[in-house]
Amino acid sequence: MTYDFDTIIDRKNTNSLKHDFASERNKPDDLISLWVADMDFQTAPCIIEALKKVCDHGIFGYSDAKPDYALTLQTWYQRYFDFHIEPEWLVKTPGIVYAISTAIRALTEEQDAVLIQQPVYYPFFYKVAKNNRRIVNNPLVYENNQYTVDFADFEQKIIENNVKLFILCSPHNPVGKVFTKEELLRMGEICLKHHVIVVSDEIHADFVYGDVTHHMFAGLSPELLDITVTCTAPSKTFNLASLQASNIFIANTGIRRKFEDEMRRSGYDETNIMGLVASKAAYDHGRPWLDALKSYLVENIAYVRTFLQTRLPMIKMIEPQGTYLIWLDFSALHLSEQQLEQLIIHDAGLWLDGGTMFGEEGLGFQRINIASPRAIIAAAMTQLEVAVNDCIRTGQQNARP
Repeated sequence: MTYDFDTIIDRKNTNSLKHDFASERNKPDDLISLWVADMDFQTAPCIIEALKKVCDHGIFGYSDAKPDYALTLQTWYQRYFDFHIEPEWLVKTPGIVYAISTAIRALTEEQDAVLIQQPVYYPFFYKVAKNNRRIVNNPLVYENNQYTVDFADFEQKIIENNVKLFILCSPHNPVGKVFTKEELLRMGEICLKHHVIVVSDEIHADFVYGDVTHHMFAGLSPELLDITVTCTAPSKTFNLASLQASNIFIANTGIRRKFEDEMRRSGYDETNIMGLVASKAAYDHGRPWLDALKSYLVENIAYVRTFLQTRLPMIKMIEPQGTYLIWLDFSALHLSEQQLEQLIIHDAGLWLDGGTMFGEEGLGFQRINIASPRAIIAAAMTQLEVAVNDCIRTGQQNARP
């Protein structure tokens, strides 16, 4: 089947956070929106058909998943990640951020230390702080246009702060890094050594490119499985974020009981029927659509790469091994945070995610979502080129004696 990712679909006036809330967030209304991580593509036809059947039935009462739901997930993760799950490990939540907050409360006490790796998905540090835990940062090291882990700092921070929980972002958002098996094992060994529980956010696991392999952290050894809360969802993969269906795998019975008890305290119970149906349809029948989508995204990444190399060489793209989010380094322009915001929003007419949103390590960077029709990406890059060239020309003029 041929899938259409080139048609531009008007998302205005659909209550889209990405396209309808510029004024509420103090942005001009005419920006090209390439910020929040949802896609401007319709989801897989098999999912739409499954949801239509539910709508045609017309009853939306209390719902839950039957055993075949867990078996569907089991098949997907075994086939594509060589990760075996047992049905009893599954805990369904309305989102991964919800699951992370639940894990923080369930598995740590107030003022306990929680480790993160900035620049990182901003809800990590917000949820740690909002739950009255201490944020400990093991910043990723940026050298030679790539990111690595400072393992000595990782272990030292754990020891010095008596860290209880590590929130891993794998693949990493926003830098697009897919951790190697060796990197994951080394972090895991340190966590095991110091009795640190790991919450592994693997929502972008289905988006890796080329010969890169995503390794499920909990699948690397029985010991790591025993200390890990694995967070997965179809929301990024199949563009289903608003249906609020996430699948959390917790093998350790004690950890799972604590997690479920905290969920009960929060008042969350039955799962959204639309999310359940969409998730099952996605994992049962959506792979051909996903494969076509990934091919399209690879071409979008190539388009941006070539555009920057040939027309904006002062802006560096951190080569994305995973996700559909590209991390761009604007530091060669020597702009302040305010000046870069002026350039992106008011001069280029783009709505991206500013780097410092992900921590101070993001200063000078911008995150751009390339999961849109190529015509939109092309228009955005052209507008960026005009704005950057004007910025450079103005700077050169001001620098003249």
